[in-house]
Order: sequence, then C-alpha cells, then structure tokens
Amino acid sequence: AQEFLKPHVAAMDQAGEMTEEVVQSLFENGFMGIEAPEEYGGVGANFVSACLTVEEVAYVDPAVAALVDIQNTLLITLFNRYGTKEQKEKYLTRLATDTACSFALSEPGSGSDAFALKTAARRDGDDWIIDGSKCWISNSKEAGVFIVFANVDFSKKHRGITAFIVERENPGLTIGKKEDKLGIRASSTCELNFDNCRVPASALLGKEGEGYKMAIGLLNEGRIGIAAQMVGLARGSFDYAMDYMVTRKQFGTTIADFQGMQFQYARAAMEIEAARVLVYNAARLKEAGEPFVVEAAMAKLKASEVAQMVSSQAIDWLGGVGFTKEFMAEKYYRDSKIGTIYEGTSNIQLQTIAKILRSKYE
Repeated sequence: AQEFLKPHVAAMDQAGEMTEEVVQSLFENGFMGIEAPEEYGGVGANFVSACLTVEEVAYVDPAVAALVDIQNTLLITLFNRYGTKEQKEKYLTRLATDTACSFALSEPGSGSDAFALKTAARRDGDDWIIDGSKCWISNSKEAGVFIVFANVDFSKKHRGITAFIVERENPGLTIGKKEDKLGIRASSTCELNFDNCRVPASALLGKEGEGYKMAIGLLNEGRIGIAAQMVGLARGSFDYAMDYMVTRKQFGTTIADFQGMQFQYARAAMEIEAARVLVYNAARLKEAGEPFVVEAAMAKLKASEVAQMVSSQAIDWLGGVGFTKEFMAEKYYRDSKIGTIYEGTSNIQLQTIAKILRSKYE
C-alpha cells in the first residue's frame, strides 16, 4: 500500500475520486478478492486476513480502505454464502479480478431504520422489475455490479425484502449525483435510481424474502471491517504526527521530549491498542463461528471514537502546520468522522450492545 497507493493519496482526496490506476493495483495485488476461493481467482484467505488488509490500507488512505472493506467483508461474503454455483462462477471470478461491487441498501427514508426501504420489485413473467431509489451507496462510481435490496411483498414488511444482482449496464439503472463529502473523498458515494429496471430470474440472490436476514448478518460482520479501517486510520495519523514531533524542535528540544506531550501520545497509543484488541477479538469470534454481535458493535464503537480522538490530537501535536492541507494530519481527521456514522451509527452500536446485555438478565 505504501508503494502503489501513497503517491496518489493527496491528489485523489483533492479531486474527490479514485484513479483507475489505484483500483487496478488493488486487484493486481489481490486486495479485492481476499476471501474469494482460489478456484475463482481469489486469494482464498480468511476474514481476519481481510481485516488486516483493510487496516493496513487505511493506514495509508482510509478512503481506499473503504472500497477494499466493502468488497471483501460484504460483497464477496454475500456471494460465498448465498450465491448459487453459477452465480459464484460468474461473479466471484469478476469480483476477485477486475470488478468492484456495491451494496445498495440505504434510501432517503431508511438510514438507521434500514429495513423501512421503499424500493420495490415485482414479477413480470420470469423476470423481476425494480423501481425505486437508493442513496449513500459506496463505491457506486467504480462498481460494475450492484447488490440491490428491494421489497417483493410489502404486506410482509421486512420479510418481503429480497436481494438482486444488477449489472451497471442494466437498462433502467442510472447512477445519480455523487456526494461531495467531508472525508474519505476518493471513495465514491452516489445515488442510484431504478426506473422499470428489468432483471432476469437468475438475478435473485438467495431466497425470496431472505434479504433482511442476509443484510443484518452481513452488517454485523462488516462492522468489524469498519473498525479495522478506523484502527488503521488511527495508527496512520499517530505515526504521521510522531514522525513530525521527533524532529520538530522548540526551546532546544524535540516536541516529543516534553513530558506533557509524552503523556498525551502514551495514552493515545494505549487507546489504539485497546481498539485493535477489540477488533481482532471480534474477528476471531466470527471466524470461529462463535457469537460476536456485541463484540463487533463494541469494536466499531471504540475504534471509531479512538480514530476521531487520535486524529484530532495529531493536528494539535503538529500545531499550525497541522491545520493546513499541505500536511496529511487534517485528512486523517476529516476521514475519521465517517466511522461513527456508516454501517451503524454510534447510537445504533450502543443500542445493540445494551439490548443483548439486557437479555442476559431476564
């Protein structure tokens, strides 16, 4: 990541888009198909490996790590778990080698209440026709394939939600406005519009009405990936500031030698390590097939808070130069803010933790 990614980071952030060269490098280095089986061109590694990769990419650029995380912890997992043999052969091969994919769940009226979605799918012969809109869809500018969640029977409420595979070139699908974001600017976030979007029966992923179960399970796992991203961001921000502090001198000594500064960065290092332990404990439990929902929520909550704290302190440690765009500290700070928002806000994490804890005392 340091070799092929770092030279592009500042320019991509300023432009608000990811270069094709960087995306291609991610595929060439195997970062986009970590859990895809080797028979489909993937690395064939495990979930912990995916989290480690996300963390290391985020150390250099959290925006690119968002692409890597979603591709691996959500989309490849989705096909591995729910795809038919034909779907795996067709899509896992593409996702592992040359095609980014997007997870299209959120809508203007369904954010934290994700399953209040209004996008509908109806049968027409052997086909399905999708109508509706999605927003805040990550990787949508780069994606060649979208997993779209739509309700096939609103009388069943969330039990009518179903997942569909939609190709980018599919008639009726249009990519809408790209959001101009505060942070992770190189990671594209766009609206999707579906107007009489016809897909074949083979586009159904999993079973009818299974979309709710699929999405909730994947998001619980995906939170561990986001937590890994935030740990990588915190580490990158910390090391960037430390490199400056051990060379910047005031009053005849380096900033890093002042006791007041030492207390601050010692505590920050401890917080990063604590967050990292939570992340890989959750990843370990998930990998072992043990209950992990509480641990995943704790990891995401802690890691996102630590990322914001450390990246904010890093600007203070750099002083005036940290407030300028010439230095990368401010980018880490901007990028950190998304961690408490996407794939479940901090309040949703607290609610999840409390609900499960409360049930143990019934």
